[in-house]
Amino acid sequence: MPKAEDHQPTIVRRLLAEGWKNEGGKEHDKFTKAGRKPIFVPRHRWLSPGVARNIAKAAGWN
Repeated sequence: MPKAEDHQPTIVRRLLAEGWKNEGGKEHDKFTKAGRKPIFVPRHRWLSPGVARNIAKAAGWN
């Protein structure tokens, strides 16, 4: 299984490029897209492998 991207700024750029809208938040950014469940991205520079994997799965990158 390939390693999921774990650099938060790269994940955010990719979500925005794919049409996800950043709804903001305090400790997490909430990304929404019509017909999809929201994705919550922690505001940390590096994400743990499990969190990165869950974001990739929710965004359909697998």
